[in-house]
Amino acid sequence: MKIIEIRSLPLRGATPDGGWDERILDEDNNLHTLVEVVTDEGISGVGSVFTSAKLIEGAIDVFRPLVIGASAIDPSATSETLHQHTFWQGRGGAVTHAISGIDIALWDILGQVTGQPISRLLGGRHRESIKPYGSLLMAEPPKMQNRLESGLARGFRAFKIGWGPFGRVDATLDRAIIQAARDAVGDDVELMVDAGGSDGFWPHSYKWAINTARMLADYDVRWFEEPLRPDDLDSYIKLTEHSPVPIAGCEVLTRRQAFLPWIEKRGVDYLQPDVTKVGGISEHHRINQYADDHAILVVPHGWNTAVGLAADLQLVAAAGNARWVEYITPAPYIEDLLAEPIKFDSAGLIRIPEGPGLGLSWNHDAIERFTGKRLRIER
Repeated sequence: MKIIEIRSLPLRGATPDGGWDERILDEDNNLHTLVEVVTDEGISGVGSVFTSAKLIEGAIDVFRPLVIGASAIDPSATSETLHQHTFWQGRGGAVTHAISGIDIALWDILGQVTGQPISRLLGGRHRESIKPYGSLLMAEPPKMQNRLESGLARGFRAFKIGWGPFGRVDATLDRAIIQAARDAVGDDVELMVDAGGSDGFWPHSYKWAINTARMLADYDVRWFEEPLRPDDLDSYIKLTEHSPVPIAGCEVLTRRQAFLPWIEKRGVDYLQPDVTKVGGISEHHRINQYADDHAILVVPHGWNTAVGLAADLQLVAAAGNARWVEYITPAPYIEDLLAEPIKFDSAGLIRIPEGPGLGLSWNHDAIERFTGKRLRIER
């Protein structure tokens, strides 16, 4: 089975807020792009990329001679070929992001061909359900409470709150936000905090991070995410050693090789690769395994789409070192793109799909509404 076409489907009109400067986006705020891989036997697979369509389409043009005619049922081998032959074209950047979408789609195709969920093809399922955490932007206390109460009503029993005013005004407001959040969710709901240190011109360093971590410990925060700039490995190592709460990060890294020093030097307690940026399922799974060998938990970064969430669900099923999955909420690119809503049980867990490939079915009308195109895959 061979690849005959790569299609990009830019999502427009409902891009979630996330801290980026909207001047770098197009008029419809495109920042997430679906990728469809079409085969010569009528089977197609779909992937997702956390990158603007202009960059993805340019990358696809670069390696189209490598991918057209390549095997559609050997995802890791085909993706590695793209990595190996594009070192000089943007190693780790938009090219790697584009490979992510193609790789996810190829795993989706292999699952359809074999009739198996991707997690089983990766070696087996460690779990059949997982706890999603509702991922929300921070706000000042009254609005923060309202957002969390709405999430509780939707079934979430874990939340991560981040960015917004946190770390950008003063320590008094930071504590007030966390106090309001804990009051809103109660003591039995897990609470995580994301400082957003990958934001432009992040002003804080180690001393702010350790002092803030001590404050967060007072509220039983499960982890403290991105408290430092994303390349400050030495400070992360020190912070991870001394913080009273676990430290999480690495969502902006791409390619498995970039994760090696963070794993080997214990830069974080919880590693957060993003399947839609890091190189796809093939790269993410290898990162998961290496992190597991070093007793580091993996929490997939998932500020993306229903397709990205589906890939994350398959990855956490196949990972021995996973406990949560990120679920941005509310988000049209998740809820609206699904043919059927994801259901929560009484403990706030969701079932990991067992269907072939990514295991979820798509709302084709919604995808057409957001992209102007229809997927050729009809499921």
